[in-house]
Amino acid sequence: MNSDVIVVGGGVGGLVVARRLALNGTRVILLERSDAFGGQVAPLPVAGVALDAAAESFATRGGVVAALAEELELAADIVLPAPTPAWLHRADGTAVPLPAAGVLGIPGEPLAPDVVRAVGRTGAWRAALDRLLPARIGRDAVSLDELVRVRMGAAVADALVAPVVRGVHSIEPSALSVDAASPRLRAEIAVRGSLAAAVSALRAQAPAGSQVASIRGGMHRLVAALVAENERLGVELRTDVEVTRFDATGATLDGARLAGRVVRAYSEPAASPRRLTLVTLVVEAPAWDDAPRGTGLLVDAAAPDVTARALTHTTAKWQWVRDALPGRHVVRLSYDGDPVDPIAEATRDAPLLLGADLSQVTDAAVTTWQRGVAPSDGAVPAVGEGAAGTGLASVVAHAERVAAEILTIP
Repeated sequence: MNSDVIVVGGGVGGLVVARRLALNGTRVILLERSDAFGGQVAPLPVAGVALDAAAESFATRGGVVAALAEELELAADIVLPAPTPAWLHRADGTAVPLPAAGVLGIPGEPLAPDVVRAVGRTGAWRAALDRLLPARIGRDAVSLDELVRVRMGAAVADALVAPVVRGVHSIEPSALSVDAASPRLRAEIAVRGSLAAAVSALRAQAPAGSQVASIRGGMHRLVAALVAENERLGVELRTDVEVTRFDATGATLDGARLAGRVVRAYSEPAASPRRLTLVTLVVEAPAWDDAPRGTGLLVDAAAPDVTARALTHTTAKWQWVRDALPGRHVVRLSYDGDPVDPIAEATRDAPLLLGADLSQVTDAAVTTWQRGVAPSDGAVPAVGEGAAGTGLASVVAHAERVAAEILTIP
């Protein structure tokens, strides 16, 4: 069967672009290699509850994910996290609340008490010198790390920005470009005159309220709704399909050639793959009832006492999870690479990070993901994380733009 458009890959990006095209009368076939749609946005059965295997929230910037959820009749189930701060587990093993007024760990008010507490007086005063530097300093910086170091110094770069970037983007700040981190940051520095002022402006321009949200019952419900909507619109959805080759005008599978404009909706394996292991623990821990570290912690890579790079206290963060598992706590710990015994490491790290012991682990699950890279063939439009960047807000917005561009092609 031929079609107008063939989408190769059934992650969120592929499902979004297929839906938008189908809504405009395009005949679409979507081909997924695995046995399920959604990619990293998938259910994870733990303790009788379907939690999220990877993505557990979305950035509210731009409103694109919320708008999609509303179109899929999920608006009433959008939920906000508990309004308590995340914490930072520092290199010396102590923990402090993460400074509030920042972007990716970059403080908008370098001399604020929470910044001083996190980086020390010397580090805070060095960061404050940013406002005295000419705006041109750091103008040619390629990476976020380079920009922050030259304008605010090593303390902010190492103690604040690095843990946040590792937690959000799963990469080092030296590998994250300034423009990918925040597309408007350079322009705001040029206008406002300093990095701190630019960060404050970006924060002020953001909508009031939480910077993240989720869906009651898990983000995987968004995928289920996208699949159902695509089916309703007549998109031909196929799983367990191996596409052996494709180009701009068609794809080959099972020895047969399908004709149609192709959209690539998966990432290529990286030359040096970055693997991420997530360990979800369900525990009995009365000492955690008061959320001693808020909604979770980001970990300084130099911390000697733990190997996790982040911990999310899921039951402290999301009311629906707390309601689903009364009397128990859910925590999710992130690790770079493949720990030898991930559940044992998480069971050891969680009490250290939260500063309080647990009684017993009642269930656990381990998932491993591999970050891909942007596809190299510019002849075929691409969607998904490799092309759009990290996070559902980026993936959805980019997929909608690609669909709009395709619809303008005769």
